[in-house]
Amino acid sequence: MAADAPSTVPVQLVEQPRLLKLKESFIAKFGSAPKFYVRAPGRVNLIGEHIDYCGYAVLPMAIEQDILIAVEPVKTEVVQLANINSSYLDFSTSVNNIQINKSKPQWHNYFLCGLKGIQVELAEICTKSERYIGTEGGGMDQSISFLAEEGTAKLIEFSPLRATDVRLPSGAAFVIANSCVEMNKAATSHYNIRVMECRLATKLLSKSKSLDWKKMLRLQDVQASLGVSLEEMLTIVEEVLHPEPYSTEEICKCLGISLEDLRSQILSQNTQNVSTFKLYQRAKHVYSEAARVLEFKKICSEAPDNAIQLLGELMNQSYISCKEMYECSCPELDRLVDICLQFGAIGSRLTGAGWGGCTVSMVPTDKLNTFLKNVKKAYYQNDGQRLALENNGLFATKPGRGALVFVEA
Repeated sequence: MAADAPSTVPVQLVEQPRLLKLKESFIAKFGSAPKFYVRAPGRVNLIGEHIDYCGYAVLPMAIEQDILIAVEPVKTEVVQLANINSSYLDFSTSVNNIQINKSKPQWHNYFLCGLKGIQVELAEICTKSERYIGTEGGGMDQSISFLAEEGTAKLIEFSPLRATDVRLPSGAAFVIANSCVEMNKAATSHYNIRVMECRLATKLLSKSKSLDWKKMLRLQDVQASLGVSLEEMLTIVEEVLHPEPYSTEEICKCLGISLEDLRSQILSQNTQNVSTFKLYQRAKHVYSEAARVLEFKKICSEAPDNAIQLLGELMNQSYISCKEMYECSCPELDRLVDICLQFGAIGSRLTGAGWGGCTVSMVPTDKLNTFLKNVKKAYYQNDGQRLALENNGLFATKPGRGALVFVEA
């Protein structure tokens, strides 16, 4: 299935309180009515963390919660942006002089990224556009936003972009819980360092197997070139890479290049000054996580009696790998996962980039209400900041539909 443009849906605004409020705010701000509205859903990755940019399939679903945008095309060369939330300041700029400050991410920059990308198929444009903000993402978020269908998760594969329905087992709900720790992946180097560590592991593994390592960019490229299984790739990682961190000097020696070549030809702009990289751990996570994604899909397809238990075990393994091998958790996420498992989740893991953000837990539907009440009490109610975010920070969700364009009927 290819990424098509979002569907256009006629709506009666009187039946859509959020759209009606958005229209009223738009008119108050700009003195004219929007011509159309756009909905983009939130998403949660059920399994397959930090592997999309390595070339491997992931298994996300769109959630019911979303972002709405009201739009009026104008004939001037100035784009004006405003947010209903007053903590996000108004912004305007010339479309002929779009400046994106990577060192100080602002809310409007994410809109400008898309606009800049357009000036250069839609989900792939969005993936490239995000890189203007400074993150080396893999395309999962954009793909599920466009390809999602109500009632089903998707196996998203890349190169070429394909989406396959994955029917989740009945009898379980997925619960999102916000750790209330913010991690802006565009403002920190954690994320891009991991991308570079995977790229460097790709180069060293390729060189050890006499492949053309200069052309190899992703860990999946190595597996495809060798024609071996993911399990065999894990064995190769054990044989070729050592668990101790690699210095830039050792990497240069292994590849037979200078430090200047390493920085100019391989490393990204914001990883130029990193002196050590963990290649063994990152490669181990990626290949094992890619195998877990395929196993998750297989279990969903075969639907054995103990499917929920098996899927929960895979989610737990994923979390442990993210925490120990990819090191993208944080103390608050660790505590939240522990609480969720303690109060009845069959599986629980961090979702998204990590270092903050959310967990996703699979909970038997007959335990859902008790689970929500206990997690709320244990994690949110003794902390003022968390309590303020509690209503939007802990909720069960079903697979939602993808991006839509609304017009008034």
